[in-house]
Amino acid sequence: MSSDSSIIKEIFKGIDFSPSEIELINSVFHKKDVEKGTILINYGEIVNHQYFISNGCLRSYYIDRLGKEHTIQFGIKDWWISDFTSFFSNEKAILTIEAIQNSTVYVISKADKEKLYNSIPKIDKFFRIKLEKSFAAFQKRILANLALPAKERYLYFIESYPSIEKNIKNYHIASYLGITTESLSRIRKELSN
Repeated sequence: MSSDSSIIKEIFKGIDFSPSEIELINSVFHKKDVEKGTILINYGEIVNHQYFISNGCLRSYYIDRLGKEHTIQFGIKDWWISDFTSFFSNEKAILTIEAIQNSTVYVISKADKEKLYNSIPKIDKFFRIKLEKSFAAFQKRILANLALPAKERYLYFIESYPSIEKNIKNYHIASYLGITTESLSRIRKELSN
C-alpha cells in the first residue's frame, strides 16, 4: 500500500495511529483493482485473506447441489468480505466471491492481521467490534428470510443497500432475496403503484 494514510483513515475510521503504526499497516495491506466478473475466492479453496472494499461491489454466493446460485452477501464501499468460514476455520471455502462491478479492494492476509493484532491492540478491538456487528446483521438477515414475506425482504434490502440496487442485475437481487426474478418484478410493480 502507498504511504498515503488516507486509506488507513478510510479502513479504520475513528482511530488515530502513530507514524510507526501507519508504516506497519501500510506494509500489510495490498491494493488490488479488480474488474467486473473477477472471482476473488473460489468454492473449495482455503481462504487466507480478507478484503476491504474501497469502491465497487462484490457478492458472495453459494452454489447448491442442483447448480442454483444463492447470493449470501453484497459487499459495498467500506465493507469487509471473505469466506469467513474458511478464513477462521482453515476449512475449504463454501462460497465464491465475485466482483459484480469494477472495484478496488485492500487485501490483508490472516498472518498479517494477527501481526496487527499483536502490534497494535486497538486494531484487535476494532475488528472484534466489526465482527460482533457483522454477526448481528447476519442473524437479522437469517430471521428476515425465515419470517418475512418477499415484499418486506425486498424493502429491507433496499434500506440496507440503497445505492446499489440500480447497479446490479435483477437475478442477483432475486437470488439474495430467495425469490424468482418474476416475483421481484411483481413486487417492484406493486410498490411503484
